[in-house]
Amino acid sequence: MFLASRRRLRAEVLIVLGLSLGQSAVYSVVQLLDKMTRAPLAEATSTLNRSQNSREYFDLTYQLLDIAFALIPVVLVFYFLSAQRQADSPSAFARLGFNFARPGHDVLQGLGLAAAIGIPSLGLYAAGRALGITTAIIPSGLDAYWWTVPVLVLSAVRHAIVEEVIVVGYLLDRFGKFGWSTPLAIVLSALLRGSYHLYQGFGPFIGNAVMGLLFAWLYTKTKRVMPLVVAHALLDIAAFVGFSLFGKAVGLG
Repeated sequence: MFLASRRRLRAEVLIVLGLSLGQSAVYSVVQLLDKMTRAPLAEATSTLNRSQNSREYFDLTYQLLDIAFALIPVVLVFYFLSAQRQADSPSAFARLGFNFARPGHDVLQGLGLAAAIGIPSLGLYAAGRALGITTAIIPSGLDAYWWTVPVLVLSAVRHAIVEEVIVVGYLLDRFGKFGWSTPLAIVLSALLRGSYHLYQGFGPFIGNAVMGLLFAWLYTKTKRVMPLVVAHALLDIAAFVGFSLFGKAVGLG
C-alpha cells in the first residue's frame, strides 16, 4: 500500500510538471540549444510578454487567456492536496501558507526579499552580458495600449503564483513524502527553477537557481509560500512595467 501510494504521488508530480514548469524547462533547454547553434548567446534576444496579435483587443484577449490557463496547474495542485486532506488537518491553502492569514508579515517579508534579490539580479545580468553567457532580455514586447500595464502586472502575479506554489510549496511537500532529505529537495527545486530560465542563457540559470535555494530554504523555515509570491511578483512587476514605461532592459528572475 505504501509503495503504491508513493508511485501514485510520483505520477501526480510528473503530471503537474508536464502541464506546467517541467514542460517549460524542456522547451527552455531546446530554445537554448537553438540559440547557441545560431550565434553566440551575447547576440541572442529573449523577449517575454510578447504581443500575440496585431489587433489590440484580440491581443488583449490572448494575453488574458494565457494568464488564466497558466493558473490551471495551480488549481490542480490544490485539488490533489485537498483530495488527501484528513478531516482534522489544515486546508491545502493553509498547508502551503498560500492564504491571507498574515498579510502584514507576508508583505513586509516579501518586500525585504525583493529588495535583497533585485539589485544583485541586475548585477548578475550585467555580468552575464559582459561574459557573453546571457541573452539580451526584453521583459515586455507588448505595444503601448491602455491595458498594457495592468496586463503586465497580472502576468507578473501569474508567474509568481505558478512558480512559488508549484516549485516550492507543492514540490517540497511531495519530495518529503518520497522520503527525500530536505537539502536534496531544496537543491532539486532550485535546479528546476533555474532550468526553465535557460532560454535566457546561463547567467539567468545560475541567478534563478540561487534564488531558488534561498526561497526553498525560507519555505522550510516558515511553511508559508505567500511571502515568496509577494517578492517574486514585485520583482517581475518592476521588470515588466519598468521596461514598458521607460524602455530600459532590466534583468529579472
